Amino acid sequence: MTARYRHPIQARRPPATAAVTLAVAVTMLLAACTSAPTGTSTNTPPGTSSDGSSSAGVTSSAGSSESLSGSTTPGAASGASSAGSSAVAPPSSAESSTAPPVTTSHVAPTVTDAPIIASPTTAAPITGVAVTGTIATGLTTPWGLGFLPDGTALVTERDTGKLLAIAAGPGHAVRTVGTVTGVVPGGEGGLLGLAVDPKAATPTVYVYYTASGDNRIARLNLNTGATKITGQRDILTGIPKASVHNGGRIAIGPDGDLYIGTGDATDSDRAQQLDYLGGKILRITLDGEPAPGNPFRNAPLVYSYGHRNVQGLAFDARGRLWASEFGQSAYDELNLIKPGGNYGWPIVEGPSDNPKFVAPYKYWPTSDASPSGLAVVGETAFMAALRGTRLWLIPLSGSPGATTPKAQLTGTYGRLRTVVVAPDGSLWLTTSNTDGRGDPKPGDDRILQLRTD
Repeated sequence: MTARYRHPIQARRPPATAAVTLAVAVTMLLAACTSAPTGTSTNTPPGTSSDGSSSAGVTSSAGSSESLSGSTTPGAASGASSAGSSAVAPPSSAESSTAPPVTTSHVAPTVTDAPIIASPTTAAPITGVAVTGTIATGLTTPWGLGFLPDGTALVTERDTGKLLAIAAGPGHAVRTVGTVTGVVPGGEGGLLGLAVDPKAATPTVYVYYTASGDNRIARLNLNTGATKITGQRDILTGIPKASVHNGGRIAIGPDGDLYIGTGDATDSDRAQQLDYLGGKILRITLDGEPAPGNPFRNAPLVYSYGHRNVQGLAFDARGRLWASEFGQSAYDELNLIKPGGNYGWPIVEGPSDNPKFVAPYKYWPTSDASPSGLAVVGETAFMAALRGTRLWLIPLSGSPGATTPKAQLTGTYGRLRTVVVAPDGSLWLTTSNTDGRGDPKPGDDRILQLRTD
């Protein structure tokens, strides 16, 4: 297989005439601004918003896995609770820590932080969920989940490397579509995230998988009816791998580009380095090229950085990108992603008032979350928790300090991995009890169907 785009990346220098053109453009823009009324808006790429946050803060080091994030550090959880805390918190004593050296010439754009102010919404508040049925049982560590336009569900199994299909009709018959070539399961690696191209003429799906030396993104072509894989092509290689912290969630945004959540692969300091693809959210085209409009000229794949292990990505109705992230030993996070934003790892974990970093929208003690999949319905985020063995409902309207997350299904079904919105508006939720860290029951792993109340 030939990869479309390979890392390491090379800087792309603009032609010499670009400087002259830019100078003229700046002069014209300044002249126009002298007469422009205040409040004039401009178009921004998906994920950009005046909705921001303050900043992020507990000094940490890398190490723990997706399930054993570590117990809450004594004294570190000030302001945190099992309901989730907002980004506003007293400064940590660790905020004076200096950042590890960033060995890259890339310069980050300025990220403006502002209070998160919700837009008016008519969506009815969601106060809970109820399990209405079981879609499938007997799965082996299901990880990615998505739907073809005809309603057929596709599921990846991390440890077998198989792509499964679940029929949309009564009975939800499960069949094997095929095995993804090159998958090397191990630890938290294997066949991970999945995203369906909703506009492709024939069934097309993107997968995140662990190979022998790295993590990769591949495009899979399926036949009509999705009964077999007819083609596989790597479009991005060189994402670092390790036994833990592989990230793995992918999502196609409203702009049609592919967003990729990666882990730091236990090399925590390099999450701050833009020439390292670990500990980032990447944004590429569906052909594997850097997406136009990405914030770093000399790191053209990077959308945001300073992440530890991103395993949840979801867009809301306003086009904002949200991400769930594993912490080390203090806090797990739900973050509102801003292009070019630095989310602090490993310098900070959780809240602080350090203006260099974007603070989490909400954060939890690691024992209550260890979050993976993420979905958004209206103004509510649903976050699946592995170690926390619960589904978090997180209001996204209102300021962070004025909203209270609610835990559902706590301890009922064990470890929860992935949650998605089905075509009929219900939620599908996967368990992850066969991943080597759970307590599998007869029928595990399974996919549950949920109603929102």
